[in-house]
Amino acid sequence: MSALASLAIVWSLAAIAQTAAWWWQRSHRNAGIVDVTWAAGLGAASVVIAALGPGAIAPRIALAVLGAAWGARLALHLWSRVRHEGEDGRYAYLRGRWGDDQRRWFAFFQFQAFLVALFALPFAAVAANARTVPGWIAAGVGTWLVATLGEWIADAQLARFRADPANRGRTCRVGLWRYSRHPNYFFEWLQWFAYVFLAVGSPLAWMAWSGPLLMYVFLRWLSGIPFTEAQALRTRGEDYRAYQRSTPMLFPWFPRRER
Repeated sequence: MSALASLAIVWSLAAIAQTAAWWWQRSHRNAGIVDVTWAAGLGAASVVIAALGPGAIAPRIALAVLGAAWGARLALHLWSRVRHEGEDGRYAYLRGRWGDDQRRWFAFFQFQAFLVALFALPFAAVAANARTVPGWIAAGVGTWLVATLGEWIADAQLARFRADPANRGRTCRVGLWRYSRHPNYFFEWLQWFAYVFLAVGSPLAWMAWSGPLLMYVFLRWLSGIPFTEAQALRTRGEDYRAYQRSTPMLFPWFPRRER
């Protein structure tokens, strides 16, 4: 099956899933479910595209396994937060602006379905790869392991910090969070290079670069860091401003001395 047809199927399935998530949001008033569905949808997209792709079996298996494992881990992590915490501050802010205008919320959820198809472009590149080069597959798997482990550690460190009532209103500066204000986002971005390596030799290899490029743009300027930091400033004020002055935003490095 062609890459375009596979992506169309993925978009259709994602639209159905996000419609169900939107309906759930109506009764629970928690739009955080959109992130759960996005992560699970993208993981499922890797399996669908790998199954339908015309490429060699080895890169397609690697794509399905890595994509599904990434999506499942992130979706379960986000679902735990949605179930046990109130609505994420970013979405609570939007709810304060949009209220219960379900037309806007539906459009927002459907835009996330489109993003599933957009971020699945690297998967289509891998699934079209007719070459099996063990070295590039190993590089892809290795990159994925490092990125997934780093993201898991960052998420776990933040969860432990937030679970301590004594840290309420304070900014996490422990572990990886000492070297980056968003280490989870950094490793999320790094993970997309795995598909660049898996797509080496594919006639659509150029599409694989859309993964790290799109993820950086969204994290840096659109839906990630701007919303997260705006919420942090609203809730933690000067403590977070000091953290901004001392700690690199995305790429980990040694912190500057706070003044």
